[in-house]
Amino acid sequence: MAEEQQQQDKTEQPTPKRRADARKKGDVPRSRELTMTGVMLSGAGTLIFMAAPLTDNIGTPFAKSFEFDRVNVFDPGYMTESLGLALRYVIAGIAPLLMVLIVSVFASAVLIGGWSFSMKAAAFKGQRINPISGFKRIFSANSLIELLKALGKFGVVITIAILWLWWSLNDLLSLGMEPLKSSVPHAVRICAISLLIVSTGLLLIAAIDVPFQLWKYQKKLRMTRTEIKDEFKETEGRPEVKSKIRAMQQQAATRRMMEDVPTADVVITNPTHFAVALKYDDSRMGAPKVVAKGKNLIATRIREIAEDNNVPLFSAPPLARALYRSTKIGQDIPAGLYTAVAQVLAYIFRLRDGFKPGQQALQKPEPEIDEDLF
Repeated sequence: MAEEQQQQDKTEQPTPKRRADARKKGDVPRSRELTMTGVMLSGAGTLIFMAAPLTDNIGTPFAKSFEFDRVNVFDPGYMTESLGLALRYVIAGIAPLLMVLIVSVFASAVLIGGWSFSMKAAAFKGQRINPISGFKRIFSANSLIELLKALGKFGVVITIAILWLWWSLNDLLSLGMEPLKSSVPHAVRICAISLLIVSTGLLLIAAIDVPFQLWKYQKKLRMTRTEIKDEFKETEGRPEVKSKIRAMQQQAATRRMMEDVPTADVVITNPTHFAVALKYDDSRMGAPKVVAKGKNLIATRIREIAEDNNVPLFSAPPLARALYRSTKIGQDIPAGLYTAVAQVLAYIFRLRDGFKPGQQALQKPEPEIDEDLF
């Protein structure tokens, strides 16, 4: 009762992870009817084309077994030699047929579920030999379906077989009037054609069973909403763990950023809410680069580090906001801010280099910023 209730709760489609886990365990859709139909059709088709060589390879040692003289009768090794010769002929005759059957078994088996090899599927499970579980399987709905399929196969095959035997009755009776050499290959060919005709009836059973097996497999892999949530937590990580990881990553990124502040040429401030540290080297850089930025508490910390390391502070609220919102750490400033930043850097560099005699007094620039940038 609990299993039925659990199955009713499984209303969600299986996730890719659920399918992958099932495949790792060797749980893939399979159709025994498709496999059996493929084997019988390929075997029958091979027999039709191999009737003559097969009868020759098998008939030759059979005929030779009746040919012996008085010397061979008293030869202890003659029986072994004859048996080895017969085996070589038989193996040579049926080897192609066996190869075709082996290939058809694998090909038809993986046709709907693909290739899957798992030792978990072959591992010993105690419930397989549990008599109580065995009785449950015998009287389960799945056993009833298998019984109905078996009865259906029997009905289809026996009907086709009777109709075909009635249709080919004259050919079967005419075999007695043919020479032995030609009647044996003819008989093998008739048997192969009969097997092929009867096997085509199994195509109907396979055409019904394959969609059923796919539907059954899909239903078995269905999940409850709780299972999907648990899988998401397992795959993506629990929210509290992800939050902690993000916090640690943010702390590490902030620490690295603060280490770059002493290398900056200038820190442009708001003056209290924003702070952006810029670095420019005309021999190695095409444009000034943002090495650190922040607002509120982080901006305060950037200013403190800059002051401790003698990095100039330049108050330009519009420019600070524009740099903060338009440029990421480690990126060059946008082209629209080249002129404004160039004015600030030129002022800072002249202050750093000091004044020369006769040089005009420096005037602090007031860079103009396009309103769209901040």
